[in-house]
This record gives sequence, C-alpha cells and structure tokens, in this order.
Amino acid sequence: MSDALLPDPGEAPRQIWPGEFAARYRAKGYWRGESFGTLLRRLAADHGPRIAVVGGETRLSYQDLLAAAETAAHGFLALGLRPGDRVVVQVPNIAGFFPAVFGLFLAGLIPVYALPAHRRTEIAHFVARSGAKALVIADLWEGYDYRALAREIREESPDLRVVVIGEAPVTGEVGEFTAFDSLKGQGELPQVDPSEVAFMQISGGTTGLSKLIPRTHDDYIYSFRESAAICGLTADSVYLCALPVAHNFPMSSPGVFGALSVGAKVVLSPNPAPATAFPLIAAERVTITGLVPPLALLWMQAAPGSAHDLSSLEVLGVGGAKFIPEAAARVRPVLGCTLQQVFGMAEGLVNYTRLDDPEEIIINTQGRPISADDEVLVLDDNGQPVAMGEAGYLHTRGPYTIRAYHNEPAANASSFTPDGFYRTGDMVKQLPGGYLVVQGRAGDHINRAGEKISAEEIEDHLLAHPAVFDAAVVSIPDPFLGERSCAFLVLAEGVEKPKAAAIKAFVRGRGIAAFKVPDEVVFVTEFATTAVGKISRVKLRADLRARYLKEEAAK
Repeated sequence: MSDALLPDPGEAPRQIWPGEFAARYRAKGYWRGESFGTLLRRLAADHGPRIAVVGGETRLSYQDLLAAAETAAHGFLALGLRPGDRVVVQVPNIAGFFPAVFGLFLAGLIPVYALPAHRRTEIAHFVARSGAKALVIADLWEGYDYRALAREIREESPDLRVVVIGEAPVTGEVGEFTAFDSLKGQGELPQVDPSEVAFMQISGGTTGLSKLIPRTHDDYIYSFRESAAICGLTADSVYLCALPVAHNFPMSSPGVFGALSVGAKVVLSPNPAPATAFPLIAAERVTITGLVPPLALLWMQAAPGSAHDLSSLEVLGVGGAKFIPEAAARVRPVLGCTLQQVFGMAEGLVNYTRLDDPEEIIINTQGRPISADDEVLVLDDNGQPVAMGEAGYLHTRGPYTIRAYHNEPAANASSFTPDGFYRTGDMVKQLPGGYLVVQGRAGDHINRAGEKISAEEIEDHLLAHPAVFDAAVVSIPDPFLGERSCAFLVLAEGVEKPKAAAIKAFVRGRGIAAFKVPDEVVFVTEFATTAVGKISRVKLRADLRARYLKEEAAK
C-alpha cells in the first residue's frame, strides 16, 4: 500500500450524524449540549462534599475531583498540547484515572482509551493510528512497569509526551517523563463543543488490530444518563467498578460515568476476584456492579462460603458475552440480588433487561434498547428482514451509535450501510417488545471472558514463527471463559516440531496482551480445505472448530 493510501494520523476525529437526525435527537432532549467538563462542574456544584471516587486509600469528593481535573487541564496545555490533540490513556483502576480523563476533557484534549493488559503492539498501534501527542500511564500495576513500556513506544515516537500517575521516573533521562502530580498551569480553559468528539474507544478487533471509535460528548452522555435511569441509580447508589475502568461496559452501562452523573459513589476494585471485591462490597455497602459471565460464575461459586456481608448488593449487571440461562437463573438465589442482562457494544447500541421485567425475560434475553430512537433491523443473508423470533444479522442506528470509525475507510465501507446502519456482526433473535436473544457472531473471533480477540491478528503473529507454515485460530466453547482460543498449526517442511509451550512463549514475546495468547496449540499436517484456494478463512476456521469438537466428543 502506498503512503498516499494510508489513513492520515493527523486527521481530526469526527462523528457526524445527518442534519435531520441530529435535529431530531436534540429536539427530543437526547442531546442536551453538555460537555464532560460542564457536567463535572454541575456535579461539583450539586454534590460538592459527597464522595465521588474511592480507590485504595484515596477518597475524592466531587469538589476534589473538579479541582484536581482543572489543575490537570491547565498542566496538560502547559506541556504544549493543544485542543483536539489525542492522548492515549493506559491507566488501571486507580483514583487518578478520573482527574486525568476529566482534565483532558476540560482541556479539549481527546483521550484514546487503552486497557492495562495491552502491550507494545497494541499501544504502538493506538498511538500511530490516532496520531497521539501524549501518553498517560500508571507507574506500576500488578507487578508490571508501564514506564518500561512507554520507553519502548517512545523509541518509535520520540516526540510523544509521557505523563505518569505515580513515581515518574525512578531512573532515566531528566525530563523523560512528567509526573501527573507536577502538572500545573494557568489561564482560560477552552470552550468545548459538545457535538465534537470527546474520546476514542477501541473496537473488539474482529479483523486485525482494533479500530478507533470516536464518541461525542452529546451521544455518550445521553447513553450513560439513560443507562443510570434504567439501572435505578440515585445519589445513594454505590457502583463497584470491578472490570477495567476504560472498558465501555464498566464505563457507561451504567458504569462509572452513569454513577457519577447522579451523584453516586464509585468504588474501584483493583481486580474482580472475589477475594478483592467482596471486602469492598461489604465495607462500602456497594449496591450495583457489572461483570462478564465467567466472573459472575466465579462470584456465585465463592459467595456461599464467603464471610463478607454482600447483602447491600441490589443489582448485578452481566454483559460482554452471552450469559446462559442456566447460570442466569442462579444469580438471585445465590447472590440475593436482581440480575440485569446487558448487551451492547462500544460502537453504540446498548440493551438492558429492566429491573421490573418478569424473571423469564431477565433470565432468557439480553434486554431491549435504551432509546425509542434506537432503530434495530434483523436481516437475513439477502438483507431482508427475518420473521419475529428468527435469527438474523443485527443492524442498528440511533442517537448514540457511531456512523464511522476513525481513519478506517475500508472498514467503514463494510461496517456501515449507505443509510447509516451499523452492521454489528452479531446474530440475534428479536422477540415481542424489542427484546433480543444473542445467538453469536457472524464474523470469526473469540470472546474470551468478555475480551474480543481477532483470530486474524493472532494468526499473523503465529505465522511469524520460523517453524510455522500456516495457522488458523478458532474459538472453542469453555464452561468458565465462555470461549477459549485454539491455534491449529501446519509446520514448515523439515523443521523440528516445537513444543506447544514454546509457541505460546513466542506469541507472548511479540508484545501483545496476555489474553490473546492461544489457550491451546494443535499441530496438523495440512489444511485440506485451503487447497481449493477460494474457500474463506472463516469457513476454514469453522471446519477446524467442528473437527475439534467432534474429536473431543468422541473421547
């Protein structure tokens, strides 16, 4: 590909709805012309001394959060950053996440959210694709030094400014990093247009590395404001953020932003393990949290034997992957709280079962959309609507569903219809009342404990191994993870067969997130279906998956 055809990383992120749609969404009060910065100022005025965020030993009131965010905003601009610049944020579940991101919002800067598990390959991709001018990181988290990772990224982007929440740096060049606590500045902060992009999230990465999803102030605030209402949040609610805070689910469904929007308290758990989360639920009297299905199963396994008082928990949201009915039915008897199923995507559409829905709906469906203006189509292979209750491909558009990825012309052409519907890639059934039952994915990827893994991306890493001639990565059902990954490998002629552990170590050494390393490695002599040449990789993976399951069943 010539340089002229590559996306321009300097291009400002945009998200544009056609005029008649934007006018409708404003007229109906979905979009209220409020930015994240003005939202925080309003919350500080309304709830000033109330605790907003609890993270470790740190407790921030709404007033504290605003003051810290304004100081950070001035400091970011004093570094030479300018409104509209992108800043990759890789910060785990610590209190400093909130002053950092609200500081970026107030400065008119655009966070690009990365996850703590991401490593060199992903972070370098986010920096390059977004044209980021800065990187905000923690220093150490769960034994990993993010400063070392930042040094690797700066080798490719030497002008990248790096801000560290924590010790910055213990060693290294003078001025190499900037400590977040040292940020300062003065002057007027910019006016921020709520219709402009507030931040960028990452897609599930079903084809190669993740795409960037631009979300505006108007559309995202609407999403979590309505989510907070649907989930019954009030100023007395306490939301436990057990999943990584930069994930869309714990950020907005109803998530940390939904909780803050009503003056509630957000409690950050360093990890979602029962041994960590249960004491926080008891100590802070947590009322609501969100988990992916494997973690919900783990909590239900641990709760009966726990000495911690979980009686304050009123609602458990479960999303990120389909929650099977047999497990869903156990939530109320075991945890003593209401299950709320959540099915959504960082690109927009979010569905919830309602708190007052019949138990049959709560257990057997993944909910219905937030908005009356969420348009949902369920189509067959020919693009025609299927009958009610039949499976088809989910298409959607609405007041908080994007119209384009950032700098992805090819993906935009395939992911969005000419009239603005997003092709989600999900197979669903629609029931009366608008409730959806998720059937699976139309494309080929692995949904491992809620983390979406691109088969294509991992195959590319495997093919870099000198002993590997061809590779196909498939999803295999797993009772705990939901799905796990299995790599089928054809070795090059004449090479000595490596151990599976060596293959995994090689992939891990490529600088990718640990959850992407194949769970299993299977060596085969050939991919017979590839001899035709015209058979797609999707069909090849499906055939291999079927073969694996058949062999397992015969054991």
